[in-house]
Amino acid sequence: MDIFDKVVNHMGALGKFSDMGYGYYFFPKLEGEISNRMTFRGRDMLVWSLNNYLGLANHPEVRHADAEAAAKYGMGYPMGARMMSGQTIYHEQLEHELAAFEHKEAAYLLNFGYMGMVSIIDSLIDRHDVVVYDSEAHACILDGLRMHLGKRFVYPHNNMERFEQQLKHAKNVTDKTGGGILVITEGVYGMAGDCGDLRGILKFKDQYGFRLLIDDAHGFGTMGRTGAGTSEEQDVMDQVDVYFGTFAKAMAGIGAFVATEKKIIKALAFNMRSQIYAKSLPMPMVIGALKRMELIRNHPELKDTLWTIVNALQKGLKAKGFDLGKTNSPVTPVYFQGGIGEATQIVADLREEHAIFCSMVAYPVVPKGVLMLRLIPTAIHTLEDVDYTINAFSEVKKKLDSGKYNSGIIPPLADKY
Repeated sequence: MDIFDKVVNHMGALGKFSDMGYGYYFFPKLEGEISNRMTFRGRDMLVWSLNNYLGLANHPEVRHADAEAAAKYGMGYPMGARMMSGQTIYHEQLEHELAAFEHKEAAYLLNFGYMGMVSIIDSLIDRHDVVVYDSEAHACILDGLRMHLGKRFVYPHNNMERFEQQLKHAKNVTDKTGGGILVITEGVYGMAGDCGDLRGILKFKDQYGFRLLIDDAHGFGTMGRTGAGTSEEQDVMDQVDVYFGTFAKAMAGIGAFVATEKKIIKALAFNMRSQIYAKSLPMPMVIGALKRMELIRNHPELKDTLWTIVNALQKGLKAKGFDLGKTNSPVTPVYFQGGIGEATQIVADLREEHAIFCSMVAYPVVPKGVLMLRLIPTAIHTLEDVDYTINAFSEVKKKLDSGKYNSGIIPPLADKY
């Protein structure tokens, strides 16, 4: 078989829907200033789909810092990988600030979060080691584990009884191989919005002697007293061995970082292939991240405003009978019963009748028969936005419950490849 024929005939779980609503459901174009309101297909929309938790994307100080750095350094500087020619004092300064913020000895910048996580896992473990990880782990974690030549054991999401069972299996293996155990969980799970049970996991640490790596992409900047993340929220910062955060969520930027012991950062810096063989994070991203960190540290009202919107939205939806699952973070999933047909019609109704833009999630990301609309509250949303959205969702729910939506897929006019 020709490889191209195989690829086209087997598009994958998401690709099989590629002809349905391209430009509308998939790869939509939001235009205008990044805000709570943007333009979609020529219409003003209330947007709940941007990872801009603290509203920093268009904060005037951030825009000024980004623009000034781009004007001074351009997008190319530094030219090259960190190890060869891409090192600057500003990269080091940002690392020092991130390490201090996370109460760790050291930190290392990553040019992109997804590939950074893949390389962290690849660098920390070898074939003698065993990984124990949560079943809801992000794709970047799963891709990192695909490279692992040793054993790995998965436990059902936040199920501590099964977690200990898998630790026992891992210990049996490492007793024979002489390796160690790495436990991987997320701080905030980006789809369901619930937090990893860090305290529950750490109760077993002394007994089994594992190291704990957490991916806190959605927790960094949003969780904890100072915004240092889910480990701060659960008061276990000193027990988390390796902390990973991205700039793509609360920081509304590009890049990521890993924070841990100084000797481990040194080892990672000399072994993470996605960093050694890739270009250093461009200077405007670094200077911009320094400004974002300054605002996160000095303006706690940004996080307070975020949580005012989060609490109003989640309490209001629950009061109207909506199922939000177990979220205890800003991530706000709204669950319905139905399939891809109902999902497309609900989304179209929200956009065409109510001018609300949010993302839909259907099988295989969620179980068959379940669909989810994921809302991302931010500090730039208003309480008026919240009230309007709750009322619109109530109208949509009435239609769904009365059977006005059906399983037939009738997408609106869409763009073409």
